[in-house]
Amino acid sequence: MSTRPAPPRPQDGTSFSVELADALDPLVLALDVGSTASRGGLHDATGTPVRGYRHKIEHAFTTAGDGTSVLDPDRVVEELARITDLVVAGPELRGRVAGVALDTFASSLVGTGPDGAALTPCYTYADSRCAPQLAALRAELDEAEVQQRTGARLHTSYLAPRLRWLREENPGTWGRVARWVSLGEYVHLRLLGAARAGTSTAAWTGLLDRRTGRWDEALLAACGLEPSALGELADPQDPLLNVDPAVGRRWPNLAAAAWFPPVADGLGANLGSGGADAATTVVSLATSGAARVLLHEIPEEVPAGLWCYRVDARRCLLGGALNDVGRALSWVQRTLALPEGTDLDGIARAEPSPGTPAVLPFLTGERSTGWAGGARAVLAGVTADHDGPALARGVLEGIGVSYGRVADELARAAPGAERVVASGRVAQEVPGLLQVLADVLGAPVARADFKRATLRGTALLALETLAAGVVPAEPPYGPEHRPVPARAEHYRGVRDRFEELYAALVR
Repeated sequence: MSTRPAPPRPQDGTSFSVELADALDPLVLALDVGSTASRGGLHDATGTPVRGYRHKIEHAFTTAGDGTSVLDPDRVVEELARITDLVVAGPELRGRVAGVALDTFASSLVGTGPDGAALTPCYTYADSRCAPQLAALRAELDEAEVQQRTGARLHTSYLAPRLRWLREENPGTWGRVARWVSLGEYVHLRLLGAARAGTSTAAWTGLLDRRTGRWDEALLAACGLEPSALGELADPQDPLLNVDPAVGRRWPNLAAAAWFPPVADGLGANLGSGGADAATTVVSLATSGAARVLLHEIPEEVPAGLWCYRVDARRCLLGGALNDVGRALSWVQRTLALPEGTDLDGIARAEPSPGTPAVLPFLTGERSTGWAGGARAVLAGVTADHDGPALARGVLEGIGVSYGRVADELARAAPGAERVVASGRVAQEVPGLLQVLADVLGAPVARADFKRATLRGTALLALETLAAGVVPAEPPYGPEHRPVPARAEHYRGVRDRFEELYAALVR
């Protein structure tokens, strides 16, 4: 296949973007629904953001001490509609936007009625109220067999226990729901009148057979659901059909655009950060976090501590996730008394201390590698001499070790990784955490030195179809954080204390 080279782009680490006049067509509007905001932005055919065509609207999950974590799905619809209004309104875009791509946080669930309207809130990956149903499923099913079929363990972040919880705890609503959909599907239903679930969105539910790309009927039966109650499946490169003509009337600049099925944000984050194959491990540091590699094959076996999500017939994403990264650091800033002039980045850059408290940073439960959805945070070894910075350092080290546990399993399952790239909001705001990460991993860590890698990756996925002959631009990366050999013994001790606490208090 012939390719067109990408034109030169700014590489100063702060301005990875292009003016509209210099943007290479076709353009793609990428939309992203994260834990803290909805975002949208234009990207050109090389995956470079178009300067001045990006917008963001903040939101927050509604949470409670019983494990509640939900979001109003209609609010998200309104946010994305407003973002689209603002980004693609100008007459200068006429005929240039060829596609619209959408990603959302993974493992979302909305129950809809016969008219497509929401009958439930959007349940998020962090909602752990289905812990009793999880225990029951683990007693009934062979979890190892389920993981090998679906690529996912039984866990509160996946949909099997959540669906059983809804059936048992709210049978009235359960009986009125005509279809259970992801948040991305719901957005498309309300805005476009049509929806299909991208394969990666379906894979992140824990209900998809990773080898066949079809819903796993045995697991659906265990939670009391027929396949017809879930959405239609489509590979991410297959655009939606039968989009309501009103869409073109509302957004004339999108009248001829292809709308692609929604995908999970982890896939977008990997592609956008440069993780297009198994040579690169991408570590995402945002409200939640993950470490993953994109494989161009479907592996026979999935390690017990990881997940393996089908992307399409030829690719999958192998990795592990952390519930609490930015969320844990926000808790630190909100709860602990840090001296004036002290911030988390400075604490992360400081030399390690052997007296630092040990922390298991599971504020909303553990996903990889132990899958203990009911786990909660633990601070150990705290004395009257410890202050806010010491506790904060313990949280930072606990996050680093959590990533290290995932990385160890990845190294065994996908040993071809040659570099580690870190991306996400926390990587930008607390770059010192990347040094902790490098010291824990014993490997250099480079930061993706641009914002909104997830938006970019979601655009790149659509561009695989719309601009197949265009070489993606190389985004800027910052200097590598290299491990300090003298710290290796300290972090071995941190890891040992972590594992001792974990064995005693979690498993």
